[in-house]
Amino acid sequence: METQVWFAPGRANLMGEHTDYNEGFVLPFALAQGVTATATARDDGLLVLRSKQVPDETVTVNPGSLAPGSVTGWAAYPAGVAWALGAAGLAVRGASVDVDSNLPAGAGVSSSAALECAVALALCSLSGISVPRTALAALAKQAENEFVGAPTGIIDQSAALLCQQGHAMLLDCQTLETTQVPLRPAAAGISILVIDTRVTHALVSGEYAARRAECEAAALALGVPSLGPLARTDPDAALAGRLADPVLRRRARHVVTDGARAMAIAGALQDTGDGRSGDETWRAIGSLLTEGHASLRDDFEVSWREADVTVEAAIAAGGYGAKMIGGGFGGSVLALVPADREGEIRAVLTETYLSRGWLPPEFLDAVPSPAGRRLS
Repeated sequence: METQVWFAPGRANLMGEHTDYNEGFVLPFALAQGVTATATARDDGLLVLRSKQVPDETVTVNPGSLAPGSVTGWAAYPAGVAWALGAAGLAVRGASVDVDSNLPAGAGVSSSAALECAVALALCSLSGISVPRTALAALAKQAENEFVGAPTGIIDQSAALLCQQGHAMLLDCQTLETTQVPLRPAAAGISILVIDTRVTHALVSGEYAARRAECEAAALALGVPSLGPLARTDPDAALAGRLADPVLRRRARHVVTDGARAMAIAGALQDTGDGRSGDETWRAIGSLLTEGHASLRDDFEVSWREADVTVEAAIAAGGYGAKMIGGGFGGSVLALVPADREGEIRAVLTETYLSRGWLPPEFLDAVPSPAGRRLS
């Protein structure tokens, strides 16, 4: 039987948190770290799922009998992909799929979407199915939304399948138009550091869904289909400021201004031509990152203490800027730091955590990397 190995990356988001499901603007880039799916075709039509991270658990399902909620835990994500492909009228061949990951789960770097996309690529290839990557991202999102039950947007799957090496990707989540933006920090002596605060999050929890409902209520009150597109026409969120409800006003202001910051960072990187830029540009981008964190903390209220402390400590130690990434209530912080001070900043953060009695943070070097691909 034929065996194929496919890989899909995690992602970090320079800007645009909680803007994707509001049809706004996001600016992610793919990480070097991700999920590998080793898939071998089967003649019995069954889908047999194993994970190196859960070695004692093998999940066997019949793709034709899958339904939302019929599989739980980690296996719901790959099973959901098979379900979504089938629901789209695509015949999925049986396969044994072994997955492995070097992404921390629940750290805000999109390990679930990387799992979905690695398996989706493998199943499509083994089944002789050709699906455009934008459509495959939508199917993987459908799996997460409807099969798993997490009300996420399209950013994670799009990043896993569409990002390019050495680039960030500005994505308009209303039109799904993408612009690849040069992002080569190392050439300018800059490191992008992802700091896992060791506080895990779960997007199926009620707070994430509550924020989405609040955004929908704010859009309804403003008489617009969605909040995100206002970042282009009203980047200072003047319209959102008219909302009488203070909670909805803050939620809308975050969505609009975070989308505007995503476009501003993309513009700054594009203006440099090669994405290297000078120190002044990187400092300006760092300031936008820190503004984004304040917005997530104060207006959207999805930050957590470890993230706030990490942002403050990273900047105090010489970082240009930092922000939480992902859905919030746990996960990671992204920091823009001078490469020659990275070791010192890591040490300061570790000491900061230990002095508070917290588990020490874990660090990922965030290098803009290519999207999902076949390895063998």
